[in-house]
Amino acid sequence: MRRPLGAVLAPGASAGRDQPALVSLDRALSSAGLAVERMDFPYRLAGRRAPDRPSVLVAAVEGAAQKLADRLGTGTARLVLGGRSMGGRMCSMAVAQGMPAAALLLVSYPLHPPGRPDRLRVEHFPDLTVPCFFVSGTRDPFGTPEELEKATGTIGGPVTHHWVDGGDHALRAKDQQVVEAVLLWLEQLGD
Repeated sequence: MRRPLGAVLAPGASAGRDQPALVSLDRALSSAGLAVERMDFPYRLAGRRAPDRPSVLVAAVEGAAQKLADRLGTGTARLVLGGRSMGGRMCSMAVAQGMPAAALLLVSYPLHPPGRPDRLRVEHFPDLTVPCFFVSGTRDPFGTPEELEKATGTIGGPVTHHWVDGGDHALRAKDQQVVEAVLLWLEQLGD
């Protein structure tokens, strides 16, 4: 696999493009030589608090990826797509629906609503064939390490998990650990 040229980073449901975790990832990926596009979803740009329907959110990811690919003069297949929680989930759905990507970076993937392990958000997992990197806290109420490892077993591409010991869904005060894990994974992705 050729080294990715850029990354699109999408925020979680309650945040925007300036979410501190995304800013930290942006700095790290930029210093590693990738062009980075931190995006906002349409509902945030319109000043609303409730997320749009998944189809609107996925279309926003596709638009941001195409914008970055055009800027770089390449296709989206040379981009890492990902982000935090809902943002990462929407990126994974875009790729499952056919958007080419180099890999997926999924920080605090929201496997299920807290306390509702029966409502898994994994229908699209079997359609993922790109490398997937999941970074999650060991105390994330949106999915335990065991639940996430079981669910990601249906993904067709290579899956790597990185567990942040004691981390919750927000991974508060864990940005440096996340960044270091992502940079190490990125080194292993391509030339």
